[in-house]
Amino acid sequence: MEKILNDKVEEYKEELLKSIVEVVNIPSIKGEAKDTVPFGQGPKDALTKGLEIAERLGFKTKNVDNYIGYAQYGEGEDYIGILGHLDVVPVGEGWIFPPFSGHIENGKMYGRGVLDNKGPIISALYGLHAIKEAGLKLSKPVRIIFGTDEESGFNDIPYYLEKEKPPIMGFTPDCQYPVVYGERGRANIQFQIEYNDENYEKAFKEFSDFLNTYILSSKKNGDRLGIDFGDEEFGTMEMRNYNIGIEESKFLFNISLSYPAIVGIDEILEKIQSKLSNNIKMKLLLNYNPVKFEKDSFLVKSLQKAYEEVANLDGTPITTRGGTYAKIMPNIVPFGPSFPGQDGISHNPNEYMDISDIVLNAKIFAQAIYNLAK
Repeated sequence: MEKILNDKVEEYKEELLKSIVEVVNIPSIKGEAKDTVPFGQGPKDALTKGLEIAERLGFKTKNVDNYIGYAQYGEGEDYIGILGHLDVVPVGEGWIFPPFSGHIENGKMYGRGVLDNKGPIISALYGLHAIKEAGLKLSKPVRIIFGTDEESGFNDIPYYLEKEKPPIMGFTPDCQYPVVYGERGRANIQFQIEYNDENYEKAFKEFSDFLNTYILSSKKNGDRLGIDFGDEEFGTMEMRNYNIGIEESKFLFNISLSYPAIVGIDEILEKIQSKLSNNIKMKLLLNYNPVKFEKDSFLVKSLQKAYEEVANLDGTPITTRGGTYAKIMPNIVPFGPSFPGQDGISHNPNEYMDISDIVLNAKIFAQAIYNLAK
């Protein structure tokens, strides 16, 4: 079966590359929201193009009000979902080639979104196309889902879940290999203290003393706040992204927490609250709970098997500090597209993927989809 799917992917290699260039050509950075364009014209245009490519390959498609869309193969209510995104981060400076060109040179394709995440989700589409063209029978329908707001707030997924059922299982090709069975939780917390003309200096000192004692002098694991939770699977707590400001007669200080699945956000907040004076308030601005699947579950084992057989690499499941659609779409895990040792490429100038890795991804995704849906 692996050879059949690999041969089909090779057969459509040039089409795959051209399709990725088509979507990379579209500057799909989040823009101004309008009545029918929730995340700006660029993400909408990229979604339209992604669905157009899927229709060209013979898939049934649906645009969910320009928030998100999908290509489907097969019929039925319980489906396998592969979820990626077509929106991208801003370009930045320092590009060798035009950032929306999809330029190919020396065995690499360059462009914003080539890796994160246009290339991988189009590769998954062609992996499903290989299954279809090989005439392989599946017991469940499969959807390739094209998100458009992953980089700016995940607001596409709640809208999708208002309109559609979640997948029974699946993956997002927006992280790394091998299969990621667990993601850390993420939280943004704000500390604030009010002041006026009379108590300005007193409030400033009280706030500064708290920050110096419990945060700025703490290790990055938050030991002085008593939140230095950790385990072997996920590692220890991480505090980062410190930011101070003044707003409406308040001193503000924001931090981000990346926390292991061994603890919940309520326990973290309770520990921090015990260190606060009556005048210093704490506000939870955002929280995504950790994601954790059993390493011997059907989903994880099926993806591990595909990776090991096609890539011929160690597929022992891992955890990650990152945050993907797995945080808010039920029943999916991160899986690909970056191989071990490939770090610091997405979100940077000259984002790229090796052509060989684009094709290998399509082969891995084809086998993974077949393992889940056969």
